[in-house]
Amino acid sequence: MRKGMRLVSAVLAASLLAQLAGCGTLFYPDRRGQIDGRIDPAVAALNAVGLLFYLVPGLVAFAIDFTTGAIYLPNSRYSLSPQELQEVIGADGQVDGARLKALIERETGHSLPLDDPRLIQHQGGLEQLAAYGLRPAA
Repeated sequence: MRKGMRLVSAVLAASLLAQLAGCGTLFYPDRRGQIDGRIDPAVAALNAVGLLFYLVPGLVAFAIDFTTGAIYLPNSRYSLSPQELQEVIGADGQVDGARLKALIERETGHSLPLDDPRLIQHQGGLEQLAAYGLRPAA
C-alpha cells in the first residue's frame, strides 16, 4: 500500500512540475518568440489540465506560454530557415542588406525599406546567432 501511495505522489508531482514549466514551451521550443497568431488548441488543453489540479499551476502554464509565444501555432508563411538566411551573410560575416531585402521580398512578398536612413540597426551577438542555429562565418 505504501509503494502505491509513493507512485501516485510521484506521478502527481511530476505532472504538476510539468505544468509549471508551460506545456507549449516544453513541447514546442521552436515556437518561442512569436508575438501573435492562432492559439494551438492542444497546448491550450494541456495547460488547462493544470487548472484541474490547482488553479496556480494552470495559470502559470498559460502565463509562460503566452509570454514566450509558444502557445501560438506557427505561421510558416513568414518563416525563413537558417539555411536560407545563410545566403545573406557575406564572406566577412556581415549581413548584406541588399541580399536580405531580396530574400525577404522573394519569400514573403513584402518589400521592406532596409535602405531607409531612419532605420535603426542593432548588432547581434554570438548568443543570438546560436539561438537561430547560425554560425559566424568570419
